[in-house]
Amino acid sequence: MLLPRWRSALDHERMSEVEKILLISLGHPELVLGGSPVVCQELFDELRTRAGVECTMLAAVDRDAGDVHQPKAGITGFDGRDGVYLLHQTDHDYWLHRNNEPLLVDRFIALLRAIEPDVVHFHHFMSIGLDLIGTVRRILPSCRILFTFHEFAAICAADGHMVRRTDRSLCDRASPVRCHQCLPDRQPDEFLIRKMWLERHLSHVDRFTCPSRFMIEPYVNWGIPRDRISHVTNGQRSRVVRPMLTPPDGPRNRFGFFGLLHDDKGVTVLLRAVSLLRETGFTQFRIDINGGGIQHASAPVRREIETFQEAERLLPAAERIVSFNGAYSLDQIQSRMARVDWTIVPSVWWEIFGLVISEAWMFGRPVICSNVGGMAERVTHEVDGLHFEMGDPASLAATIRRACTEDGLWQRLHAAVPAPPSRAEMADGFLALYEAA
Repeated sequence: MLLPRWRSALDHERMSEVEKILLISLGHPELVLGGSPVVCQELFDELRTRAGVECTMLAAVDRDAGDVHQPKAGITGFDGRDGVYLLHQTDHDYWLHRNNEPLLVDRFIALLRAIEPDVVHFHHFMSIGLDLIGTVRRILPSCRILFTFHEFAAICAADGHMVRRTDRSLCDRASPVRCHQCLPDRQPDEFLIRKMWLERHLSHVDRFTCPSRFMIEPYVNWGIPRDRISHVTNGQRSRVVRPMLTPPDGPRNRFGFFGLLHDDKGVTVLLRAVSLLRETGFTQFRIDINGGGIQHASAPVRREIETFQEAERLLPAAERIVSFNGAYSLDQIQSRMARVDWTIVPSVWWEIFGLVISEAWMFGRPVICSNVGGMAERVTHEVDGLHFEMGDPASLAATIRRACTEDGLWQRLHAAVPAPPSRAEMADGFLALYEAA
């Protein structure tokens, strides 16, 4: 159990009118795929616009960043950008999430002393190191420390997704034996030691946050004190750069998938649903697959996607249903969204928040999603979108058919699509916590 950290009244004194904030991110969105770097960048950009706030961002990178990675440098600037630094990870222990490179820790200490932040806000510990949390507390004892959980990496050593590797079912709790079943190369007592290590370093954190409310209970059950964890939404700037054209008359039968093509995003569920509909003779719809990263998929999932893609390519153009459009940048999101009526989020894990849901809402697109986790929390079934049974191609196929054929359904759901959380709303939430910590 994490114990509340003692704070004196002196710790809460504000020594200057300018609040200095250091954000620490798992990667930079221009170098690393994923939602948490995007969120951290959005928060950084918004805080830089606020009076009385001085914000710095430190983004961890490793060899996957290519030539940008400088393994002997420790910490450097990034492309001449004001207030942005890169932490060049070289020897990270991905089991205990600690740094084994003294130079990196020394450079981090030097950065802390140069900036002297009032608040350090960690947005992950992967590629960053849990030990850097304790380093902040040791070097800056009165600094306020926040930590945002962007998934379940503290609870789940198997990718942080809380999906059972034995049968791909969703997991609702961790224990030494259950975790050993997913990672049989690790003995049960190793998971106990890992949890003790995590608790030790996370005990330095003043406040924890998560972007979806459903995450709070699993973390409380794991050991985070309930009074130290709260919900702050993820926010983004609007990606609408020009008025959207009115969709063409006729059925709303254009669907889009947006995201990485790896196992937990569920693209194979969507492709199987297409095959089921095609077998019944229902082909009056189109699917756009927008995304890359197939190299991160498991061999069976990659093989299934590539086999479907090749079979689709060999069909006459008039018989093709699915288009594979490749990866895209956020600057291209409007043109991709303009081609679809619905956004499908078929994830087969808890999907903590789903930034793609916010992106769909920016352009008034109702979302069809799996009925679990952050997706089910955000999308209200039959109000602003539709749910289907997670992992069930037949359920998704029935929902696609209904979306294509039910008169007035798209119009009703489209009218109720909410505005997505803005980055200003997110920053306001965090600033309130920085003050209260």
